Amino acid sequence: MSTPAFCAIDFGTSNSAIALPMQGRVELIEVEPGRRTMPTAVFYRVEGLAAHEEPQRAYGRDALAAYMEGHEGRLMRSMKSILGSSLAEQSTEVGAGRSVRYLDVVSAYLRHLKTLAEQQADAPLERAVLGRPVYFVDGDPLRDAQAQQALENAARAIGLRELSFQYEPIAAALDFEQSTTREQLVLVADIGGGTSDFSLVRVGPERRQRLDRRDDILANHGVHIAGTDFDRSIELASILPLCGYKGLGPARPGETPREVPSRVYFDLATWHLINTVYSPSRVAELRRMHSFYGDAQQHQRLMTVVNERLGHALAGQAEAAKIAVAQGGTTRIDLDRLEPDLHATLDEAQAVRALDAQLQRIVVAADETLRAAGVRADAVDAVYFTGGSTGFKPLTDRIAAHLPAATAVHGDRDASVARGLGVHAQRLFG
Repeated sequence: MSTPAFCAIDFGTSNSAIALPMQGRVELIEVEPGRRTMPTAVFYRVEGLAAHEEPQRAYGRDALAAYMEGHEGRLMRSMKSILGSSLAEQSTEVGAGRSVRYLDVVSAYLRHLKTLAEQQADAPLERAVLGRPVYFVDGDPLRDAQAQQALENAARAIGLRELSFQYEPIAAALDFEQSTTREQLVLVADIGGGTSDFSLVRVGPERRQRLDRRDDILANHGVHIAGTDFDRSIELASILPLCGYKGLGPARPGETPREVPSRVYFDLATWHLINTVYSPSRVAELRRMHSFYGDAQQHQRLMTVVNERLGHALAGQAEAAKIAVAQGGTTRIDLDRLEPDLHATLDEAQAVRALDAQLQRIVVAADETLRAAGVRADAVDAVYFTGGSTGFKPLTDRIAAHLPAATAVHGDRDASVARGLGVHAQRLFG
């Protein structure tokens, strides 16, 4: 009987990838035309369904396109963020009276990746290495364990019977190690969409073939702050003030104007909460709040966002603006859908101000990783940056500044972890 094939899955907050063994190596497969990674997104399309029909699903960029084209349904992103929360076992409305369990959304996405890989392998896949952040949930070991168990349950539900988990920054270290010619002490900074994870790891040619690398891992640490949090802060700082965030109420004699309630803005800036703003009761409540606003135009723009369901589009514009200023410069955020000729601007200085506290917490997490290992900063040979958010230069510069002797190496932001998971899978199952 043939040995079941295996794969490695990088299920990310923002983007995902899957790798297969090919000619003695494990390589990322094409998951979208010409691309080795795809957005972690599912769109449930419900328009025109008969009573007995289930929603059609689109994945990755097709999911984002379906949403942006205005098809009736529900876009789900950042699904990884619900692992370890009470939402995982709950259901959510996707439209036309249909609902889906959040964990089933995760399973559906993993099944799509697995199906693509099985078509490439021309064989069923039953064994897999899955990446996981150092902490799914900060400071709560019980919920962190529940998050990994939820991901395992989703993977087993699609037929992956033999599973192994590997820390994502360790996977990145394995990828870095493939090209190193001497032993080094490397700090891996894996900063993606949902978490910023650090691992201090010994790497080198003589260690490369070891399956058990526990003795080479000196410390792991991480914080639940990363790209989606940056997007949220950028949106709150640059876009949502035009819709009333931190706006003031009417001026009344002898009274200091009060700030308008902010909950709706935090929900609009958080991917998995945006749809909660569109419920009929919530819309009615927001409509009644017009008297809370000293600037009626701000309330009118907010109601345009809600009535036309522009929340995800604005979040996408905040993400695009962050990327545009990542290496310096200024970008214009066009908001014509809210109001003709309305726009916001963002430059690097504004972005850094909006993100300063979050950037500092990430730098502190890097420092704490070294302290946990009992290693001085000047003893680190290299810092290896991977993950989509390492494209934000002010962040990587801050981290590198704390490691005076380390060479800064930038890996493939989208593929390093997946390739490293593939290296581990090859050693484990190959």
